[in-house]
Amino acid sequence: MLVDLATTSIPLRQQYLQHAIAPRPICFASTVNAAGEANLSPFSFFNMFSTTPPIVIFSPSRRVRDNTIKHTLENVLEVPEVVINMVDYGMVQQVSLASCDYPRGVNEFIKAGFTPSPATRVRPPLVRESKVSMECVVRDVHSLGSEAGAGNLVICEVLCMHIADDILDDRGMIDQRKLRHVARLGGDWYSVTGPDNLFIVEKPNLHTGIGLDALPASIRFSPVLTGNQLGQLANVHEYPTIDPAFDDERLRHIITYFAINPEEMERELHQYAATLLAQGKVAAAWQVLLAGQ
Repeated sequence: MLVDLATTSIPLRQQYLQHAIAPRPICFASTVNAAGEANLSPFSFFNMFSTTPPIVIFSPSRRVRDNTIKHTLENVLEVPEVVINMVDYGMVQQVSLASCDYPRGVNEFIKAGFTPSPATRVRPPLVRESKVSMECVVRDVHSLGSEAGAGNLVICEVLCMHIADDILDDRGMIDQRKLRHVARLGGDWYSVTGPDNLFIVEKPNLHTGIGLDALPASIRFSPVLTGNQLGQLANVHEYPTIDPAFDDERLRHIITYFAINPEEMERELHQYAATLLAQGKVAAAWQVLLAGQ
């Protein structure tokens, strides 16, 4: 199906985009107006864009239904400071409640039951219940248009971070397994991270991977190995060689029982390699595959 966004209604365009571009981290933004009144609202058009300087951007879009702007945007234009509080699973229902369109002057801290805590360098308060809060100054606000649904990029420089001790490891670093991040998808859908759905992808930071084009055709076009598994194999920085010391009982069994049928042996080797790759044992998977070359 081809969707031409230029001829698609704004609500439908939003539906397609927000379902497809997901999950999105949530910026739970605390701001104040010139009178010092606090506002608290979540935004899923949000991410980090620089480490030096430390820049994060979120976008309060113009309302689709009536093309008005949100109180958060009004506030950062009056007082260019914001506290960005990260959202975890333990607070997601309250965060959703804070997204209600309350009249200006209504305190979402009170409505959603959150505890304001004084910041150290900016005027808006922290959300005490958040595991990570970032005090920011607003460098710029860039409007993307005047039509309903148009974004407004709030470009923020992070001055300091507040991190809950209970999500730190013994080195004082954030333990990704302890921070149950919540993210937005399309419609009413959310996702949450946890140890059961986290996985590691080894990044080729120090060495350049050999690439899929360097794999033998019998491996590259395997009917068994998936694209992810081929990516694991191609991420080694040099083509592996047979290790005479590699001893594996299942490999010996495959070679013994399937040697008379090369096609069946190759399929069995690839299936075993796929099992090893699922366990993160890339070197062992390569040894299994090399046995069939």
